[in-house]
Amino acid sequence: MSEWKQKRFWKTVSVAETEDGFAVELDGRRVKTPAKAALSVPGREMAEAIAAEWNAQTESVNPNTMPVTRSANAAIDKVTHQRAAVADMLAEYGDSDLLCYRAQMPTELVQRQAEIWDPALEWAADVLRARLEPRSGILHAPQNPVALAQLRGLVHEMTPFQLAAFHDLVAMSGSLILGFAAAKGWRPAEQIWEMSRLDELWQEQQWGQDEEAQATADLKRHAFLHAKRFYDFSC
Repeated sequence: MSEWKQKRFWKTVSVAETEDGFAVELDGRRVKTPAKAALSVPGREMAEAIAAEWNAQTESVNPNTMPVTRSANAAIDKVTHQRAAVADMLAEYGDSDLLCYRAQMPTELVQRQAEIWDPALEWAADVLRARLEPRSGILHAPQNPVALAQLRGLVHEMTPFQLAAFHDLVAMSGSLILGFAAAKGWRPAEQIWEMSRLDELWQEQQWGQDEEAQATADLKRHAFLHAKRFYDFSC
């Protein structure tokens, strides 16, 4: 991790096409990941976004201002080496998807969940060919194994770069279906993020907003929107 604390030593940042994608160069020398692997990304747009982050650094490198670089590093150093395990872990969300566990009361919340979440489940049944069924209450009830197998197959089709982004889309929302909905552009990412927070927003309406909880939600929102941007770069 010492390289993240380095001072800015370069004057120019450029993008170079390589045999397997695009690289970012500092004064003609290619950037490497924290694990010393070549930072080669699948598309020019992603490479240009990474280059812009490096070019924006001033006296020292601040990774907190380099989200695209960090996501690319994760895809190369982590996801690439455990791609199947990451895909399996994300696919498991389908059997306990946020959208499928509904309140039993009050009636207004029950109706709101159905109004906002049912269209996402219908979209998944139509586009992803996987129908998940909602349940009342919080007790786990297994989903149709055929639907789960279909969703698992779709996750396993993703590249390491797509999986790196998809991980955050699913983990931040708590929903495999909303992760797919964001990735495939069913609705704007901001709207899908709000759908994932339906229960939290309901609580805020009833009891008021908690500043600390809102600050945490804002951080997650930024991470979710970045994940959507990175996923689009990866396609």
